[in-house]
Amino acid sequence: MGGEKKPQSLGVWPTVKPFVNGGASGMLATCVIQPIDMIKVRIQLGQGSAGEVTKNMLKNEGFGALYKGLSAGLLRQATYTTARLGTFKILTSKAVEANDGKPLPLYQKALCGLTAGAIGASVGSPADLALIRMQADATLPAAQRRNYSNAFNALYRIVADEGVLALWKGAGPTVVRAMALNMGMLASYDQSVEFFKDSLGCGEGATVLGASSVSGFFAAACSLPFDYVKTQIQKMQPDAQGKYPYTGSMDCVLKTLKSGGPFKFYTGFPVYCVRIAPHVMMTWIFLNQIQKLEKSVGL
Repeated sequence: MGGEKKPQSLGVWPTVKPFVNGGASGMLATCVIQPIDMIKVRIQLGQGSAGEVTKNMLKNEGFGALYKGLSAGLLRQATYTTARLGTFKILTSKAVEANDGKPLPLYQKALCGLTAGAIGASVGSPADLALIRMQADATLPAAQRRNYSNAFNALYRIVADEGVLALWKGAGPTVVRAMALNMGMLASYDQSVEFFKDSLGCGEGATVLGASSVSGFFAAACSLPFDYVKTQIQKMQPDAQGKYPYTGSMDCVLKTLKSGGPFKFYTGFPVYCVRIAPHVMMTWIFLNQIQKLEKSVGL
């Protein structure tokens, strides 16, 4: 009986492992990058430049404001990144098997990234909504602030006040944004690893840094327009007549194009890129270290 249980437990871990590793690496990266993400959201909400936003936040709200919404950010990584990185690893492994062990072409990696992004965003959308609302709360008039104490309080109150389906408010643009981000991030990372390692002959450290920098840039460039729309939809409040500024994602896109042109969608791109690239780099670095640790203890 004991001999039968051991193979079963060993068979479960390889399946669970990509999800556990992905979530852990994403959460560690979020702890470091949260202040930059906070500044990025404030810029998108029209609070000014990166310097102005940082100065005003520290002056008016204190250093702790830079970490407002950290609990929601960690919960988001525990759901979204766990699902997307785990799914991507499984999808690419299956695709490589089907390809007789040969490296996947870029379009197949992109398809795996799109699929993983959609699944991850669907799972992580409630935590993402809580994160955006907590980060945007201080920008609202005092009477309109929700004052969530933490991510779980936010989720509880959203369900109580607006219903369960409200947890997926803005899920459409969230999923599309995640698909774009993961197509740029995951496909370009895998492709870049092959280039840095096989074509340039770089070592492990240089390969991870170089490939993650490339994937960070493409993740930002592909996803920022969708991130902008998602943020506008998730943070909007009804006016005195109960009317919302946008009726949906397409309405937001059209009104934004009319008022500011296509470059309006790239508001805060330098900060967004600075936020995405280090997070991507640290996620891959942490993931690499976690995998090394697991290998050293025989997992």
